Amino acid sequence: MIDAPFIVEVRNVKKSFKDVHAVKGVSLSIKPGEFVALLGPNGAGKTTLVEMVEGIQNPDEGEIFISGLQWKNNQHELHQLIGLSLQETRFMDKLTAYETMRLFASFYKLDAHRVDEVFALIGLEDKKKAFVDNLSGGQRQRLALGVALLNKPQILLLDEPTTGLDPNARREIWNILLGLKKSQNTSLILTSHYMEEAEYLCDRIIIMDQGTILAQGTLAEILALGGGHRSLDELFISLTGRHLYE
Repeated sequence: MIDAPFIVEVRNVKKSFKDVHAVKGVSLSIKPGEFVALLGPNGAGKTTLVEMVEGIQNPDEGEIFISGLQWKNNQHELHQLIGLSLQETRFMDKLTAYETMRLFASFYKLDAHRVDEVFALIGLEDKKKAFVDNLSGGQRQRLALGVALLNKPQILLLDEPTTGLDPNARREIWNILLGLKKSQNTSLILTSHYMEEAEYLCDRIIIMDQGTILAQGTLAEILALGGGHRSLDELFISLTGRHLYE
């Protein structure tokens, strides 16, 4: 592994699908242990950008480095560094939570001890024997997060991980993530439509629209743009004429 100053570095990346220019020359960098929120309305280019970081999509132009390595010829090593949790992760309903976790652990050749560690971490020890279809929405999201944490990733990529959850379940996910940051120096790229989630969790916020980065920095830094704004939504309206949740 290369000793790189950034866990993620994106250099002038572009991606198009036929006539749609999804990402237009985006550059960004994320330090080890840094939590970064990627915000923007639907169609902003967030998902395409994250999929290129994940190695699912290849950029048309530009370069992406994960811990100093590119995806080409380094897929196996980089898959060990990344943990993914999607907005609507689907599991087999008739497997128990424990069977589900053991299945995914087998992909990394991990034993039952690591599975037990993760169940303790996500607070689902009392639900090991429960079938997936009997778990609440918040419990399923914690299970999905647990699967993403099995390989002790250096960076997590979470796509709207608390969508549809009640405030208590959302806060439980937040506490797990902040615990990982403190104990393991885990980095995070978070996409979310909950502005309070970005404000509570993240060190920096990046706002995208129409394939470009409109603003990035700490919350205070980006709110100061253009003379100061009271909220992220107010800032986004001034930049794009739209609300963040549109």
